[in-house]
Amino acid sequence: MTQFRRYAVVAVATVLLSAGLAGCTETANPVSSPSATAPAPVIGLTYIPNIQFAPFYIADHEGSFAPATLRHHGSAEGLFTALTAGDEDFVVAGGDEILQARAQGVDLVAVASYYGQYPARIIVPQGSPIASVADLRGHTVGLPGRYGESWFALLIALKEAGLTESDVTIMEIGYTQQAALTTGKVDAVVGFANSEVLTFEAAGFPVTVIDPQVPLVSICLATTHAYAEAHPDVVTKVIAGMKAGMTTAREDEATTLDIAAQYIPSFRGDTLETAKQVLPATTALFVGADGTVSPPFVAAEWTAMATAMASVGLVPAGTDAAAAYTNAYA
Repeated sequence: MTQFRRYAVVAVATVLLSAGLAGCTETANPVSSPSATAPAPVIGLTYIPNIQFAPFYIADHEGSFAPATLRHHGSAEGLFTALTAGDEDFVVAGGDEILQARAQGVDLVAVASYYGQYPARIIVPQGSPIASVADLRGHTVGLPGRYGESWFALLIALKEAGLTESDVTIMEIGYTQQAALTTGKVDAVVGFANSEVLTFEAAGFPVTVIDPQVPLVSICLATTHAYAEAHPDVVTKVIAGMKAGMTTAREDEATTLDIAAQYIPSFRGDTLETAKQVLPATTALFVGADGTVSPPFVAAEWTAMATAMASVGLVPAGTDAAAAYTNAYA
């Protein structure tokens, strides 16, 4: 079972360290002087090694980041803990998570998109009377917990369908979506297009998948504004390496799997077969509405996200979305 998106939901519960709120807007110009003395950057990939991080493995293997260190958090560490402590220089995180963390005082800026599409899906058994978000009224919905992207997507999807939390029964089930749905413990679960959806298919349990099409910005490469200003050339190089790896992952599955095997323990048997399914499902998410890999950030999308998150209390009203991202280094 793929685990990539699990990092987000466990991470937001961690107390975030305060830092400056200096913003980096979409039109900002990075400092042009090189950072020749900058130490090799540490790129936080969160959770555990997984094929969904293949572009970073490819870039590292081919020396595109050189030198750099890839670091997986494990499940107990907060999403931004190492970054704010100075133990990481980059992290892979949702645009919505970045916006929420900034609203709590963390110096973060998204410097490139990783997923061009939001992966959250509502999953119900095939034949269920639930055919849309509005049909969730009166039903039980299972999700890992009231945090992270599953939670953000559900809250906003309910709001946009004219529902509130009180119209459904929300059950925190950890990462047992498959067991909870197949045994009838819940009527629907929130999962991801390149994770839980695939596990149901692999188990032979027919499901209907509902895309809530929430106005949220998906997975990004992020750093701190302070780091980006001090080391613009490093930021540019890491973004370029990531994008090159994304292209390889989309176009050359055999090479991608061979390289990933050097980074993912026990990459054989069921793990390998699962990776062969997860890889194309993941690379499909890399492409944005404009048809490009790692598309540039769109101001209107960040503004719409800030409005939607504020409407359900995830960020304060008036949260400045423009300070949370930049296209200047890509």
